[in-house]
Amino acid sequence: QQEKEDLQRKLKLREHLSQTASKSEATLAPSKNIDLEMRQLQCKLKNSNNEITKQVTTIKSLKKEVQEKEERIRELQAKISRLERDLNMKRQLIEDLRCRLKASQQNETTSNDTLESLERKVVKSLAEDCLNKKSSIDSLKQRLNEATKEKSEYEQMYHKAKDELKEKDLKLTNLENKITQCECAMTKLKTTASQQLYDLAKQSEQALETVQKKLVLNKDKVQEFTTFVKALTRQLQHSIQDLRTKIKQAKKMGEVRACKKGLSQECVQLAASILHVSTTDLEEILEVEDDEEAAKTKMEFEKDKEWLQYIEKLLEAQFPFASCLMDAILGKLNERKKLIEEYSSLLKHTL
Repeated sequence: QQEKEDLQRKLKLREHLSQTASKSEATLAPSKNIDLEMRQLQCKLKNSNNEITKQVTTIKSLKKEVQEKEERIRELQAKISRLERDLNMKRQLIEDLRCRLKASQQNETTSNDTLESLERKVVKSLAEDCLNKKSSIDSLKQRLNEATKEKSEYEQMYHKAKDELKEKDLKLTNLENKITQCECAMTKLKTTASQQLYDLAKQSEQALETVQKKLVLNKDKVQEFTTFVKALTRQLQHSIQDLRTKIKQAKKMGEVRACKKGLSQECVQLAASILHVSTTDLEEILEVEDDEEAAKTKMEFEKDKEWLQYIEKLLEAQFPFASCLMDAILGKLNERKKLIEEYSSLLKHTL
């Protein structure tokens, strides 16, 4: 680095000198020497820079190696500390085991003494037991003879039971085969049933769709029917009301004509002059209906209104209502027929 700094200083001096040399035209030959020196110095600078970079890289690699070695030393120190701890623990364990050995040896000596005393006692008791057992063995021999007889009987029974078991095993195997066959049949039935159910579900869906369409059509038809029935009943009512008004008018016309026949033209004019009205107004006064007829017309109007309400209730009610509706409309048609007959008879009389 110091060489680099020296070279940079020299370069700066050379540059300064070259600048001053360029100003002075007389000194051309020494300027060439200066340029050569400048180039040499630049080459040296480049070489020094290259050496510096190499040294920096080596320093970095050395630092990494030093860090790795330090980490390795730390790991080794940690291992040494662990090993020391393990050693201490093992030493303590060895001391504990030694103490236990001593205690167990002491226990062994005491237990040996007790064992010898127990052995003496056991030998005595065994001798007594042997005498008792000899007597019991004799009795057991007698029992053995009896048991052998029973054993022979039981063996015969065992052979019989064994034969029966073989027969039952054969039956069991047959039953198991039948069960496997049944299970196979069941699986087949399940598959067929599931397929049939799937087909049925499809058919039911299609049927439902058709039923829904029919329901919609039926609803529309019912609405059309109700509108038709309402229109028909209203038309019937209007026609009956018209007939009633026509009958009343015909009756009034008949009464007026009868009055006119009874009264002369002079009387009519005299009555009109007394009342200060014209003859036509007098005829209208004569045509005015009385209170009984007004009440009758009102009653008929109320009945017609009730009839219409009754038909609307029938249409809104639950099925079946066809017979009631038919009776109501037929009654109204009969009433209309009677009114037509009455009106035609009145027309004949008036004509």
